[in-house]
Amino acid sequence: MNRLTLDDLPLRDDLRGEHPYGAPQLDVPVQLNVNENPYAPGDAVVDDIAKAVADAARTLNRYPDREALALRADLAAYLNGDGGVGLGVENVWAANGSNEIMQQLLQAFGGPGRTAVSFAPTYSMYPEYARDTHTSWVVGRRADDFSIDRAEALRVIAEHRPSVILLASPNNPTGTALPLADIEAIAEASTGVVVIDEAYGEFRRAGTPSALSLLPAHPRLVVTRTMSKAFALAGGRLGYLAADPAVVDAVRIVRLPYHLSAVTQAAARAALAHASSLLAAVDELRAERDRTVAWLRSIGLQACDSDANFVLFGRLPDRHAVWQGLLDRGVLIRETGPDGWLRVSIGTPDEMAAFRTALLDVTGMEEPA
Repeated sequence: MNRLTLDDLPLRDDLRGEHPYGAPQLDVPVQLNVNENPYAPGDAVVDDIAKAVADAARTLNRYPDREALALRADLAAYLNGDGGVGLGVENVWAANGSNEIMQQLLQAFGGPGRTAVSFAPTYSMYPEYARDTHTSWVVGRRADDFSIDRAEALRVIAEHRPSVILLASPNNPTGTALPLADIEAIAEASTGVVVIDEAYGEFRRAGTPSALSLLPAHPRLVVTRTMSKAFALAGGRLGYLAADPAVVDAVRIVRLPYHLSAVTQAAARAALAHASSLLAAVDELRAERDRTVAWLRSIGLQACDSDANFVLFGRLPDRHAVWQGLLDRGVLIRETGPDGWLRVSIGTPDEMAAFRTALLDVTGMEEPA
């Protein structure tokens, strides 16, 4: 049977030459490239998730609750304990990972003749959400320390009048969190929706507030979260947003029918019931992150202060050679961000020890005496 190529298909012109998004998935001993929580759920969590899924399986002949009301209530309660103020079911929406949440936001508020804005370096999927929804994409630049240059951001907003502004805090791949004053200034200058992507919000350092606290005063502000990172539920694919009820209603217009399966809803609710257990490793991962930053600096590299569960480090004259050298030694990290920089996810102490040993071997650097 002759196989088609993409050139044989009536593919959209703007998709020709494009490639599917995705970090390498390689079977190596130490995987520190996609910012997962390295600690799997405990037995009690697994047992409760399995029971919840079994209960859901008994009703799989019926469609799930398309509004996911019980799950949204649980998510609102969780957020109210992590910076939210008076959030209810009407303020929260859930989908298959924060990727689907972002796509739905661009479907609702972007589109032909509209513009989305962000500031690089930042999450590499943002321009793909814009492309896939036929939204014009404008990218400004961050300051040299990877913070938002407020004056430059306001200039870009005034020039392009975007309908959607995407800001990651903590930012991926830099780990940089946004001061609330910068978020407020941007929200006040925008006539569109301002999306604060807090996928790594649970890892923020003490004293770093969540943008959730700004929602009551800024009705066009949206805060997105995920259970993939701190909750160790990457395989569960559950993302969500908090916003004014009108924003939730807008997203409900574009969501596909029954988009969130009964199994996903059951697993996520069971996991939320064990929030304290699943989040127990966060403090240790924060400490390991800070130790990693200090160690990288001690051997002569630059490392960004991080409020996430990863560290961006450089500057390396040939980052690909370092990435490949680490991979050859069984350690997979991420080749992303500005040229000369690499990103390492924070793993277990043993995984981080393997990373340090491999990096010293590849670079020829030495630890200080």
